[in-house]
Amino acid sequence: MKHLKNILAFIGLIAVVSTLIFAVQSDGVEEKPEAKEVEPQVTDKNVADTYQISAIEIPKDLNFAGEAVPQEDPEIMERVDREFLVNTYWQSNALLLMKRANKYFPIIEPILKKNGIPDDFKYLAVAESGLENVVSPAGATGFWQIMKGTGREYGLEVNDNVDERYHVEKATQVACDYLNKWKERFGSWTLTAAAYNAGPAGIQKYMGIQQVDDYYDLLLGQETGRYVFRILAIKEIISNRDKYGFQLEEGDMYEKVPTFTVEIDTAVTNWADFAELYEINYKVLKRHNPWLREPHLNNSSRKKYTIEIPNKGYYRVGSTGK
Repeated sequence: MKHLKNILAFIGLIAVVSTLIFAVQSDGVEEKPEAKEVEPQVTDKNVADTYQISAIEIPKDLNFAGEAVPQEDPEIMERVDREFLVNTYWQSNALLLMKRANKYFPIIEPILKKNGIPDDFKYLAVAESGLENVVSPAGATGFWQIMKGTGREYGLEVNDNVDERYHVEKATQVACDYLNKWKERFGSWTLTAAAYNAGPAGIQKYMGIQQVDDYYDLLLGQETGRYVFRILAIKEIISNRDKYGFQLEEGDMYEKVPTFTVEIDTAVTNWADFAELYEINYKVLKRHNPWLREPHLNNSSRKKYTIEIPNKGYYRVGSTGK
């Protein structure tokens, strides 16, 4: 037991001496720091440096067809503000509307003027269809979104062969006749515009139930409730595009291709063959005459139709495939 204690004491002494020797050797020697991994500096990109989003300053003199908007009403102004924000910051759509307006407004404007319809109604066509020959789920068709029954009532030919709701000039004339009829009934262009969207019967019903005679006092469904406000916003933005940040040069706009007309009073077996006579193809013919709905024309009544043909040199026309 005594020998074991001596051995353990000797081991302890050796450990102490070793520690002292290591300490003396390390004294005065600069210890190299451990290499540290350098993390790359991350600088957050401030999006606001290059892209600014702001509220829209609403003009103080808003009106539709000369009829003032009651801008002193905060509820009205919230609805106005919504449409200005949506239509200003939906930039791609706004740009397309501006480009198409340059092409089609010169066709629509003189027809409105001839019929005594305020020029502001061209923006109703923009709100209705985006100036495209679209078809709604309910079947309303063309720039002016005319229903089949209404088109026929106002003298348009509407069948599988021919649908003149797609004819911009003829459809615009029908819209004018319709608007003048209901302006006489309602006495207000603003109510007439609302009736174009919701139907005259619907507007009359709501006016009777709610006992008011002003569009801005009516509680309407979502679509018609936004309708006139959307037209107001579209009118202001398209009319003053620079003010709202849209930079467009004349060369950016869509242009109407110059055309001449050909009259026919017979059946046409194949419109593709007809197009080839004028050095165009079926697609180009339909582009200028979208009211032709089938690849042929029956015309058993020998009715006279006017076909629009583009001047030469404006379209790429490939081989016929024959």
